[in-house]
Amino acid sequence: MKQPSILATTLSPLLLLASCGNGAGGDNPSAEETFAITEHGNFDRPWAAAFLPGTSLLFITEKAGALKFINTANGTRGAVTGTPKVDFGGQGGLGDVAFLPAEAASEVGTRTIYLSWAEAGEDDTRGAVVGKGMLSCPRVDTCTIEGLSVIWRQHKVTGRGHYSHRIAFSPDGQYLFVSSGERQKMEPAQDTSNNLGSVVRLNLDGTAASANAFTGEAGKAQDIWSYGHRNLLGLAFDLEGRLWDVEHGPAGGDELNLVEKGANYGWPRVSDGDHYDGTEIPNNATSTAYHQSAITWTPVIAPGSLAFYRGDLFPGFKGNALIAGLSSNAIVRVAIDGDTAREIARYAMDGRIRGVIEGPDGALWAIEDGQGGRLLELRPR
Repeated sequence: MKQPSILATTLSPLLLLASCGNGAGGDNPSAEETFAITEHGNFDRPWAAAFLPGTSLLFITEKAGALKFINTANGTRGAVTGTPKVDFGGQGGLGDVAFLPAEAASEVGTRTIYLSWAEAGEDDTRGAVVGKGMLSCPRVDTCTIEGLSVIWRQHKVTGRGHYSHRIAFSPDGQYLFVSSGERQKMEPAQDTSNNLGSVVRLNLDGTAASANAFTGEAGKAQDIWSYGHRNLLGLAFDLEGRLWDVEHGPAGGDELNLVEKGANYGWPRVSDGDHYDGTEIPNNATSTAYHQSAITWTPVIAPGSLAFYRGDLFPGFKGNALIAGLSSNAIVRVAIDGDTAREIARYAMDGRIRGVIEGPDGALWAIEDGQGGRLLELRPR
């Protein structure tokens, strides 16, 4: 007998520090002091996680190319077929996973899924891409993606670093924003004829949206929203509907930025860090030509993801930014005040944190970096 669709059985009941720049060091409690932590198994180099809206299904990408899921209501785990072939190596592989929030209340059945990954090109080049398909889950342990096709491509260059390829939907559900790293090439971030080192703004079908930074200008990349970025591994809208990113600096100078149309964030002309060989870079504050960061961190936190807390489970967290810390082995909590921000707490974890997201009931879910990275559920202690 045919089993019921997993989508039908998992619908939510709701539907049925050391800082510089503008930052200030906050408290440094351990995670164990703040959270009740429950482990939910291990994954191989997990990179991103997202709940299917309106369900308890949490989908997790693994860099080598697998997409897996866990039903957080009962612990059932499964795998997804129909995933793309990825160029796995260095920082490249399968990247972000995202679902349309507007489909949370849709009829049970297939749902739109977006994935990002590194794609090989000619002459040893590669670049990030975003694909769109339809997800169905006919069994409790099996989902499949049908009709997956590439809808956006990053300019391809050599190397295997700084793809970025984080995905965020505008609050009105009309636009798709993607972070496009400068691929460790630096200068292309100031060359607006390509989409490297930028945040791009797309229609949901992947075409360049109208009224972007250089719409209608000859020789300019039509998808650019902002530029002068380095390696943007967090991209999220706050509760006021404003877009923010977190990005890696070089040797120092990690940044939290309010992302605005047409703004130039200065890389590689300015940075609050220096080149790895010790060559100095002028600080952000030395020039008024570039958009200033809300916070910069030296030593770095090595941000892995960015989310804004919207729930009520953690008193005092609402509206705060939560940043996954890789080299900092932490979850960094930041308070936003207008276009400024300050670090208010850094929760020490047992390892490198690749991502942190909010679950349907306000609990936090974190994924550790690397082979055997754990999935962790965090609730108030």
